[in-house]
Amino acid sequence: MTQILDPASEMEAEMAGAATACLVAALDHSKAKAVRVTIEVDRDDKGEPPVLVLPPRALRFLADVLRQMAKREPMMLVPQKLELTTQQAAALLNVSRPFVIKEIEAGRLKCRLINRHRRIEFEELMRYKEEQKQRSAGALKRLNDLSQEMGEEL
Repeated sequence: MTQILDPASEMEAEMAGAATACLVAALDHSKAKAVRVTIEVDRDDKGEPPVLVLPPRALRFLADVLRQMAKREPMMLVPQKLELTTQQAAALLNVSRPFVIKEIEAGRLKCRLINRHRRIEFEELMRYKEEQKQRSAGALKRLNDLSQEMGEEL
């Protein structure tokens, strides 16, 4: 299930920042090969405090979420094997649906067919997006180099 989280309020951002610091400190002080990290919660009543035992990997994930929350940036939680329609992929890439189909047909973007419908894995879409970013950066560098060469010739 995909979930889009709105930016945090100012108070939530402050709380998230403090929680991030606590989680990072817990991870930094745990042994490098810790299998789990235990968090105890102080309670005012006389009962036994609850103990939360989490794997360090989960704490790192929570720290990342809290870090984004502290920055007051919107987040989207996506299952790893999420498949998108060509329309959803186009919206995520900020391009047209026909462009996505053209990229699929050119072999630059992989998909699978369900009957006649194309489905693109989120992970594949992120790979494509990163590849396009690298390609753009390379083109910009070549353009800059060419501009400098032409400036020297004048």
